[in-house]
Amino acid sequence: QVSLVESGGGLVQPGGSLRLSCTAPGRTFSSFVVGWFRQAPGQERDSVAAIRSYEMNTYYADDVKSRFTISAVNAKNTVYLQMNDLKPEDTAVYYCAAQILGKAVSSYYSLDGYDYWGQGTQVTVSS
Repeated sequence: QVSLVESGGGLVQPGGSLRLSCTAPGRTFSSFVVGWFRQAPGQERDSVAAIRSYEMNTYYADDVKSRFTISAVNAKNTVYLQMNDLKPEDTAVYYCAAQILGKAVSSYYSLDGYDYWGQGTQVTVSS
């Protein structure tokens, strides 16, 4: 079992930035793909970005790739999601998820591809 802990959410004005963190206490991410998803009220949970931290390959949803950056610091067992130029439509609960290495890249964008989930952190973009 892998426990994931997200942090860094909050209230920010449009155009602002936030950095979310995802850690797995006692575990290393080097043998996992870590993804970020988000779910707005009344909406489905959608993929935002993913990273294979052992080689730092990154994957993004089209609507965020110019504004969001996923990264990892393996020494800290932490994956980050840097979000810039935030818009009201970015308001959602953001979830960190992890999947065991070896699955197809298409699974990085799919809820079903992930084996472990965090509890989520709220991001609200509002003036």
